[in-house]
Amino acid sequence: MPLGSYEDIIEGLIAKSGSRAAVAVEDRFPGGRLIGGKYAMRSHAVTLYRGVIAEQCMQLFGSAERLREYAAVILAHELGHAEDGELPALVDALERGTTERERLETALRIEENAWRYAEALLPERDGAFFGAIVAESLRPYREALMDQSA
Repeated sequence: MPLGSYEDIIEGLIAKSGSRAAVAVEDRFPGGRLIGGKYAMRSHAVTLYRGVIAEQCMQLFGSAERLREYAAVILAHELGHAEDGELPALVDALERGTTERERLETALRIEENAWRYAEALLPERDGAFFGAIVAESLRPYREALMDQSA
């Protein structure tokens, strides 16, 4: 996907959300992890990782046919972090968590908050498409919590 396609997505979702977060596009997340986007609270900035977003879309859906939609969902999620009024307190709770379970529950809540925001920001979304992305995103958190319960 050319950078211009991302610019359209970014401009559209920033305007729709009213967010003041800065948004940058890079090719890959440093360190090799498959992270499609990241929000930095200190700088109030979102970074989208173009190459990783394409990889994730291919892995989850088997094609890049809906790559623009996928990128929009990832950006909406990251804007969810940027606009989450609870995030500073949740990050503090995450750092203060005394047990692994508390930390996992807080991390899951952070992610769920961002996904709720994304859902509201994209009311015209394809529910099954969006749901598959959310389920895959939250799966590691939920699995880790299930492992804690076992």
